[in-house]
Amino acid sequence: MFSGALFKLPPKSSQQSKAGKLRGILGWASLVLLTPTLLGAQAEAITLDDVFASPNMFGTPPSAPKWAPDSQHFAFSWNDEGLPERGLWLASADGEELEELQLPEASDALSDFIWHGDSQALLVVLGSELWQLSISDRSSQRLGVLGKGASNLGLAPDGSKVAFLKEGDLWIFDLESKTSQALSNVGIAGLSALSIGRYNRPEREIGPGIWGGPTYAWSPDSGTIAVHLVDRRHLPKVPFPDYLSPETSPNEIRRAYPGDANESRQVGLINVSSGKMQLLPLESPKARQVIGFSWSVDGVLLVDIASDTAEDRWLYRVDDMQLETIWHSHRESRIYTGFASAWDADGQNIVFLSDLDDRYGLYRINALSMEESSKEALEDASEESLGESLEKSPRLLSDPRMDVLSAPQITASGQIIYAANAPSAAESQVFRVGPDDGTPERLTQPTQITQLPGYNTPYPSPDGKHLAFLHSEAARPPELYSVATAGGDAQRVTHSQGAAFSEQTWARTRYVSFPSLIDDYTLHARILEPPVLEPGKQYPVLFGPMYSNTVRNRWSGRYSRIQQLLVQKGYIVVQVDMRGSTGYGRDFREEFLVDFAGDDIEDIVSTVEYLKSEAHMDTDRMGIWGSSYGGTLSIYTLLKKPGLFRAGVAAAAAVDPHFFGTDDVAIVRRPDTHPGIFLNSAARYAKNLEDHLLIIHGMQDQVVPFKTTAALADVLIREGKDFDFAFAPGATHSWSREAHYSRYLFGKMLQHFDRYLQPREGMPQRGKNQR
Repeated sequence: MFSGALFKLPPKSSQQSKAGKLRGILGWASLVLLTPTLLGAQAEAITLDDVFASPNMFGTPPSAPKWAPDSQHFAFSWNDEGLPERGLWLASADGEELEELQLPEASDALSDFIWHGDSQALLVVLGSELWQLSISDRSSQRLGVLGKGASNLGLAPDGSKVAFLKEGDLWIFDLESKTSQALSNVGIAGLSALSIGRYNRPEREIGPGIWGGPTYAWSPDSGTIAVHLVDRRHLPKVPFPDYLSPETSPNEIRRAYPGDANESRQVGLINVSSGKMQLLPLESPKARQVIGFSWSVDGVLLVDIASDTAEDRWLYRVDDMQLETIWHSHRESRIYTGFASAWDADGQNIVFLSDLDDRYGLYRINALSMEESSKEALEDASEESLGESLEKSPRLLSDPRMDVLSAPQITASGQIIYAANAPSAAESQVFRVGPDDGTPERLTQPTQITQLPGYNTPYPSPDGKHLAFLHSEAARPPELYSVATAGGDAQRVTHSQGAAFSEQTWARTRYVSFPSLIDDYTLHARILEPPVLEPGKQYPVLFGPMYSNTVRNRWSGRYSRIQQLLVQKGYIVVQVDMRGSTGYGRDFREEFLVDFAGDDIEDIVSTVEYLKSEAHMDTDRMGIWGSSYGGTLSIYTLLKKPGLFRAGVAAAAAVDPHFFGTDDVAIVRRPDTHPGIFLNSAARYAKNLEDHLLIIHGMQDQVVPFKTTAALADVLIREGKDFDFAFAPGATHSWSREAHYSRYLFGKMLQHFDRYLQPREGMPQRGKNQR
């Protein structure tokens, strides 16, 4: 129980509405499913200004919660007034008590926090300073200066030190002496003076790779820290000109393309006392990524490695600085690297996420090396009982009918907590698997913890008794809940939206299924439309934002705001899970390999054909839009299927595979092994453009270089095509999350579709490039 003033939350209510229960029963058996619709008093339709307003009617979503070691409470950052500035909040384990903690006056913004080992205080980064906030008496104490850019706090298991990352190095703050020092000396600053862009990273650093990966992990005895060392100095220097500097600056960064060596990713072990670092002998660090690493309770290091092509996966254990292979998997058709792993609570087994069967699943395997396992198998050949308890090959723990959507989280009691799509690909529910009667070798069948329809992301307490989870639905932004893992109703912790949100009537969401026109697959789409359709009226249709894995009952940040705005403006919004999406089996997912903008466009055609069966859909007034690969799909669909859509908007579109990233070899492989797919540039089809195209691109986009869009625009001009081009000088690949640029560019998109899709007298019936 907390001391001080508390907000007492409303009583628990059932997690499942009648509509939610009905959906859980029907699943995908029905072609048309309805999500709960938020109906309120009549209010003026929202505008683009409302989407970007501050405070915002959609609220500020709570951050991922962090549990106290004693599992009695959890903390998270949040703003309950819809403002961007975040405070630090504290909730009881059952979620019934909530309090905003008072941060020191005149302190800088909150950037990171962790729990102290005694569960009685929080260690908080405010600006460049480390503070301690007491939970018992609510006092605050300034501990010292970490410096600008300090991040990734991590408390030593013995509670004496805090590790953090800064300037590419690992630093240690001693809680007794209140001093900090660099434990490593490897950081080398990046080339660019700008602080924006995905590839704008240090030349060498302890930290994640360009597209993710681990950072560091304390050993159980606090004497060693495993680190992820990334070196980019061998990568090509690529200019991304900065036109906003006093004079044009080349602004070089390190950037590689398919076929080039990738960044070097290695794992080192740093002795905390001496600062000496030893590197593990990993093979091919410029072609293999470190998925993760973790320590067992006995101090054995697990290292999880995958090839950049995703074809290979290895689990290693480290013994005296040598790697011993626990398990290896190879499949040439594999795409993506949606992998994760963790030690089981017993320290003898490993639980990992992989795609060995038709669905992504959680598996458990004994941590013995392959050599040790073979030896044990021979010795135990006559001892069946012992042989059964020793898992020498991966054993599936999760339901084979579902795709696991999250890394396994292991509690002290041995519970394995994870999210999986249930009862359909559109939903995400949280499950647990645990020891049967306290016997580690025997595990229970998966038990569903959450019941709220929609998307639920799990954060279990260390003791496994409670689950904090973030929940959202198609028309409900994220909120934080808590529930007992043994079962029961969930307690809503946060209420982020204000009265203006409740007064609006939001879109109705339907989920439909229909056959592919080119093969035997069943396709799935999500339709957002006005809750009440006017009899006899036909509505213009917008596909987007296009991407894989979009037919989901979840809120997707600013994109969901834009979708709701479009529906209120009179559009029907459609999204389809094209091949390459998860939730429908391995074959459907791997159809995408070396076939970008190929048969997935045929899935879009199949969706259009299905929509013709719905009388209120005006399939003569359709548009398509998306960003990144969604932009790719939009522009290639206009170029390869002219006349299918009247208008399209392609933002940050990848239009030339030669300029894809080194991470994209998981999808297109390399030019020397699969040369055909690298001929699939949009410029090949430029002469086909007939419809109204708007291209959007940020000039500081390092993921999809602006030059590729500029080159395509030049080809279109030379072909005599008419199109529109909206660019933003300082926008990156994440333009939709950069407030000033996204407000401008989304405005251009809305104007484009209103111009060509909304009914008006004399509206042209043909594309402007048709002769």
